[in-house]
Amino acid sequence: MVEELLVTARHNPKVDPSLAIWSWEIPVYLFLGGLTAGIMCFAAYAVLARKSDEMPFTHDRFALWAPVALSIGMTALFLDLEYKLHVFRFYTSFEPASPMSWGAWILILVYPLMILQTLSTLRRGYPALAGWVEKLPLGTRALDLSENARRPVAVMVIPLAVALGVYTGVLLSAFSARPFWNTGLLGPLFLVSGLSSAGALALIGSRLDCEKHFFTRADVTLIGIELTLIAMLVINLSTGAAQQLETVNMVLGGDYTVPFWLWFVLPGLLIPIVLEIFEMRGICRFSMVASFLVLYGGFMLRYLTVEMGQVSTWTDYAVQFDPQLLLRLTH
Repeated sequence: MVEELLVTARHNPKVDPSLAIWSWEIPVYLFLGGLTAGIMCFAAYAVLARKSDEMPFTHDRFALWAPVALSIGMTALFLDLEYKLHVFRFYTSFEPASPMSWGAWILILVYPLMILQTLSTLRRGYPALAGWVEKLPLGTRALDLSENARRPVAVMVIPLAVALGVYTGVLLSAFSARPFWNTGLLGPLFLVSGLSSAGALALIGSRLDCEKHFFTRADVTLIGIELTLIAMLVINLSTGAAQQLETVNMVLGGDYTVPFWLWFVLPGLLIPIVLEIFEMRGICRFSMVASFLVLYGGFMLRYLTVEMGQVSTWTDYAVQFDPQLLLRLTH
């Protein structure tokens, strides 16, 4: 029995010497969830600040991108489920101590507001699509109601979008068995990264110079905050317990040093902030390049965080669960 356990469990891929069961689906979901939160926040801000003239793309067209992004992210999350037909079980109860339960119910609340926010923009932003909606039963009435409630919906959207953005980090930080995840900084870091990614996406879609300038300045600020939070995360781990020191060594000379600094921080944060500062000062125009790099950096943050968190552990499995030692004890 012991031999069967050691062979079938300990020597499976991503089980020995570390337990890693989350693959690409989770980083994709976390990235698109944060991106959705950022899109909803900026679209709501444009409405509440009455920026229809200065920010026409954000005011009238950006909101539609939120349900598209979140639906793709939810599809990735659904693909990760082992028992897909049991997805309804998330909604049979509410567990206050479970971040996954909070996230499931936040999504239930986000979707209706996100749809209302989108419907309120169709006539001005996507008139052809609005025409298709108006052909549906009650379609015209739905557009009228959403437009009349546009500002109240925007007020309700912002706190729920912030909760969605923070939740994507809290989901990981609640895993106390994983030192790299077990920090209160992940929630704010993922929220800021989501806002930055949304700002980069808006830069790609915007055509008005004043709107581009707004998002360039916003993105420089958000990347600066993100870099600060990453520095605080590294310092926090560097001053922790022995296992946390081992965890931070993964990016300070260990196996993840090159991916973290050269694949994520440099191209995903440092190069974009420099290019955007040059853009603000009129030295050169690289906003499109910077935007794609920011989006890349937003995904790489989630991907590397998920990977490193699964590798980090409080237990040295190679010593405590050595197969040879266990086999000797059984004979």
